[in-house]
Amino acid sequence: MENKFGMFVHWGFYSLLGIQEQVLARWDMDNQEYESYMHKFNPTEYDPEEWVLLAKKAGMKYICFTAKHHDGFCMWDTKYTDYNIMNTPYKKDVLKMLADACEKHGILLSLYYSNPDWHHENAYNPLSTHQWKCAHPEKADSVKYREFVKNQITELLTNYGKIYTLYWDIPPRYEDKSLNELARKLMPGILINNRGYDPGDFATPEREVPDGKRFPMMTEACQSVGEQSWGYRANEDYYSLRFLMSSIDKIMAMDGSYLLNVGPMANGKIPEEAIAMLEKIGDWYQRMEGTLEDTQADPFPYRLAQADPFIAVKKNGKTYLHFYQGLSSSAVTFFGCPGAPRKVRLMNDKRSLPVRYEKLPTYVEMGRARGPFHSIYSLPVDEYPLEPLVIEITW
Repeated sequence: MENKFGMFVHWGFYSLLGIQEQVLARWDMDNQEYESYMHKFNPTEYDPEEWVLLAKKAGMKYICFTAKHHDGFCMWDTKYTDYNIMNTPYKKDVLKMLADACEKHGILLSLYYSNPDWHHENAYNPLSTHQWKCAHPEKADSVKYREFVKNQITELLTNYGKIYTLYWDIPPRYEDKSLNELARKLMPGILINNRGYDPGDFATPEREVPDGKRFPMMTEACQSVGEQSWGYRANEDYYSLRFLMSSIDKIMAMDGSYLLNVGPMANGKIPEEAIAMLEKIGDWYQRMEGTLEDTQADPFPYRLAQADPFIAVKKNGKTYLHFYQGLSSSAVTFFGCPGAPRKVRLMNDKRSLPVRYEKLPTYVEMGRARGPFHSIYSLPVDEYPLEPLVIEITW
């Protein structure tokens, strides 16, 4: 997996309530009352091309769509349950429409599939989590349920074109390699996460930014624009642009992919607040000119005078210093570097930055100035208070 920036989409009829994608459990609703909302779901303003073009504008390379969340409702034309989008007033296969839009505009499509299923009568799994709203725990039968899952995965990996990744959610806590084997047989080359029935191909840190400079294995981190929900929430508490861009920069500098989630409204539109955030994040991301994708770790043990955290990567013979939390001053001084920087640019606006080689009065030993040191100076740190700063160096 080459690390990529992607859009996560949590969408279902839970958006009608405007609370959270797990409202059935979090609000402890009656299952029948909750499921009645499917008969009110009619997203007449759904235009998947709008989603795809927004993702593309933001520099995203793929969309991961929630085909089935924990409530068990299926957002595609499945023949294995009536609890699906075709039996709503909308009566259209929204996944097929999205798949077609992705293919048209060159965006990869990934699919999310929840292992918990609060609707299917055999789905209850006492070994796992997110189970207490299952409709019929007394009918638990993992063999029958896995057969249902295999049938649905066959539909998803047969009828919707090329699928980039399969995103299982909530590990079942027992092993059955046949499910991922089926997925790979149906879709050669598919990448599968580690939340399914065997370890899969890649790790999935959620709503966190792990420590370190490089991931030890293939990784796809995910975060939502909203703090309270992955699905649509009417009064959402949105994360700051500073927080999101910092986490995107660090995860991707560590060679991880990053899924940033939005929750469309019941009418099919992405909220204006989320659109504005993606456009601003995308503006920064596009200005990075690919320095967050397909990089290698820079092995040199850089020592800087500043305490600001950074990650050094290499691409096309150049070094990129990612200051994912910004800089505390307008200079970067090296106590250890490979040599004299020959050319330096700030990727945020492509300006050339000057370099000096001299003693500096703050850095002393026995009362005398140390050095000389190489310093990159005149950095416009206050012009980009929300953005991670990325410095390109040609040695």
